[in-house]
Amino acid sequence: MSKGVFIRLLLAVAIGLSLSACQDKKAREENEQLKAHVLQLQKDAGELGNRIDVLTTENADLKAEIARLKARHPAKKTPAPKGHRHTTKPGASSEN
Repeated sequence: MSKGVFIRLLLAVAIGLSLSACQDKKAREENEQLKAHVLQLQKDAGELGNRIDVLTTENADLKAEIARLKARHPAKKTPAPKGHRHTTKPGASSEN
């Protein structure tokens, strides 16, 4: 192998290693960003889970309150009036 070919080969290996190291650094930085993002998402998911639990409990309490109120005041239908109602005509008064 000639000296020029050897130097070119060495130069190509050096460039390849430096590019590889650069890509590794970028990959590590991206990996760290993704880890931080995953941690934030996990935190958010936990908070949402807690909020769901609170709302579920509140919903059950409200349903119980509705049932209690319905039991205390049962809805009674008033019977529809039968026949014709007698009303006084306008202007006609029983006062004299």
